[in-house]
Formats: sequence, C-alpha cells, structure tokens
Amino acid sequence: MTSILRSAAFTALAVVAIAGPANAQPAAAGRIDRLSGTATVLRSGAQIPLKAGDSVLETDVLKTGPDGRIGVTLKDDTRLSLGPSSEVRVEKFLYAPSEGKLGLALRVVRGLVAYVSGRIAKIAPDAVRLETPAAIVGVRGTTLLIQAGG
Repeated sequence: MTSILRSAAFTALAVVAIAGPANAQPAAAGRIDRLSGTATVLRSGAQIPLKAGDSVLETDVLKTGPDGRIGVTLKDDTRLSLGPSSEVRVEKFLYAPSEGKLGLALRVVRGLVAYVSGRIAKIAPDAVRLETPAAIVGVRGTTLLIQAGG
C-alpha cells in the first residue's frame, strides 16, 4: 500500500510541475508612465481602466479612447506613446540579456503610435518587430511614428 501512495504522490507532483501555477500571469514588460483621458487594457478577456503606474504585461492590449493618450516605458527603456483612439498589442516581450533572451513584437492595430527604441533594438535589432495591418517594420535602433487604420 505504501508504494501505491508514493507512486500516486509522485504522479501528482509531476502533474503540478508540468502544468505550472494555475493563475500564472505573464511577466511585467513595463509600466504606464503618463496617461490622460480614457485608456484601458484588455487582459485575460477583461477590459480594465488604466492609470499611471500600472504594469504592462506581455499579451496586454492597450487601448485609448477618443480623448486618451498613454506613455509607456518598457523594461529595456523602449518608449511608446499612444494617441487618441489607438490600440497596440504587446505580442512578445523578452528581456534577459544575460541569458541571450531578447525579443519585442508589437502590433499596432489602429491609431497613432510613437516608438523610441530601447536596449533590445540596440543589442539585437532583428529581435524587434513592429506590425501594422498593412506592413511589418524592422527596427534598427530608431525613433518612428506609425499610423494604422483609417
């Protein structure tokens, strides 16, 4: 009987180790530095009002209303500014230079977004990808303005 209990306990631990924490959230990619007007984040299917100081997570969708503006700083010092009626999805954010893990993918769905590259673009330019409905932009350590949608 003891060997059966040990086997069951081992199996249960293995399942938990493989599955990971049930409520695991993506790691913080950055934070909201400035905010004016209406702005929300779509996270895990819920739309949540944003405020200055809130974290931005990988997989977040940032949205501004017709009067909204957001300033975001990511952990690698990439800066984003979203104008009114804009939407940006943080598709991917990896910043662990000591482990060689670098990557940034942003999808500008609509609106006006200013981008100032951070350390990921300086260390590994090919690891940065900015997408719009009409194009994919490769970044080589720069500042640019993207307008997507109508």
